[in-house]
Amino acid sequence: MFEFSSIEQYHVQLKRGDVSCRHVVEHFLQQISSSRHLNAFIEVYTEEALKRASDLDKKRSSNQPIGLLHGVVIGLKDIIAYKDHRLTASSKILDGFTSIYSATATERLLQEDAIIIGRCNCDEFAMGSTNENSAYGKVLNAKDSSRVPGGSSGGSAVAVQAGLCMIALGSDTGGSVRQPADFCGVVGLKPTYGRVSRYGLIAYASSFDQIGIFANNVEDIAKTLKVIAGEDEYDATVSQEKVADYTFGLSNDQKRKYRFAYFNEVLEHPSLDEQISASINRTIDELKTNGHTVEPVRFEFLDYVVPAYYVLTTAEASSNLSRYDGVRYGYRTKHNVPNLPEFYRLTRSEGFGKEVKRRIMLGTFVLSTGYYDAYFTKAQQVRQLLVQTTTEIFSNYDFVLMPDSPTPAFKLGEKMDDPIAMYLADIFTVMANLVGCPAISLPLYKHTIGMPFGLQVMSKNFNELALLQVAEYLMRVNKEG
Repeated sequence: MFEFSSIEQYHVQLKRGDVSCRHVVEHFLQQISSSRHLNAFIEVYTEEALKRASDLDKKRSSNQPIGLLHGVVIGLKDIIAYKDHRLTASSKILDGFTSIYSATATERLLQEDAIIIGRCNCDEFAMGSTNENSAYGKVLNAKDSSRVPGGSSGGSAVAVQAGLCMIALGSDTGGSVRQPADFCGVVGLKPTYGRVSRYGLIAYASSFDQIGIFANNVEDIAKTLKVIAGEDEYDATVSQEKVADYTFGLSNDQKRKYRFAYFNEVLEHPSLDEQISASINRTIDELKTNGHTVEPVRFEFLDYVVPAYYVLTTAEASSNLSRYDGVRYGYRTKHNVPNLPEFYRLTRSEGFGKEVKRRIMLGTFVLSTGYYDAYFTKAQQVRQLLVQTTTEIFSNYDFVLMPDSPTPAFKLGEKMDDPIAMYLADIFTVMANLVGCPAISLPLYKHTIGMPFGLQVMSKNFNELALLQVAEYLMRVNKEG
């Protein structure tokens, strides 16, 4: 039976002839079939994946050059476009919609011989922290099916967690890769804003959204990022910064001593689970023992990050989601209506879920006359203060250590009746999106309730290579310890 541990190990097996791409795809299709209760995949491309696997086997046997992700089986969050495939953002409003083009990230995966096996469930329009806000039903945590997998990229996280694919792409607007990675015990990377093209990514909040990666190890994250990162003529916000070889030196230079910062305001926050705080403090002590500099830095804006984030993201969502009106594509009301405004009202009321409607209304409110300066402008000022503060921190330190979430994975339905409590659960992840910096969640710990949880590491913009290097170091040290 095939067992996956890393892309490198898998490619060795292919080279030796121990397995074939088709055999591996059959294995994952079987795993998906036996794990349907988790609801991680909305749609599986069975015949297409098998055909592509056979074509890749022929390509390899004929000694043609193969791609960096040759035969790697990947799941796509149902918010990333794949030409001639359904794309719904897990929403009724896009029911039946088929994408007419592929996202740049999708194209680059295919160019490097990847196999897309299906689209993964998510919170509707990436709005949620539990993956309970989906038109296709909730996703279950494979470790404990009574608990949430996190969101909004919960399906992608569970797909990797449960061994249903090798890699999965998600999107991270305020922690939607890092928090589910934390809850599911996998590695989750949010790159710098603009490091990966957003072309073909359905927009929630355009100045926050970034495609992210789930994997079982840091090296597989690095290989995938190397493929999908870089400039793109279709995205005006993508960076022109040169793409580094992120796989280079991951295990080298381990004698280097890093400078880490952490915030006492975070580790002593009343919402933070005691075991999470204690585990991160132990890691801090171990890093000091190993000769690294780890120091507290005062951070006075913690109570402002969540309000600023939700004001700004809902405002952008209010604008972005206005295009879904039922006229050109997607769901439209079946009622006979007397006029166009009523048609819009009914279509959007029926097509959008409760959480999406809540955020559209909040965003419309903060942009309205009389409230724009009080809310939106003030939130932009807070965002600028955060950018200035983090720039100063990263001028003195290499990395910032943070938890991903105040708690490990909580029970299904536990926070659904209290949206404020749900929003406050994002307190430790939204900062990286507000300032645009890269951040990674590393599955280093286990709670006494039996659930995994992780350490979040942030770095300055476009410093992914160093971030991945220190992530590999922390994973190795934790394993050895």
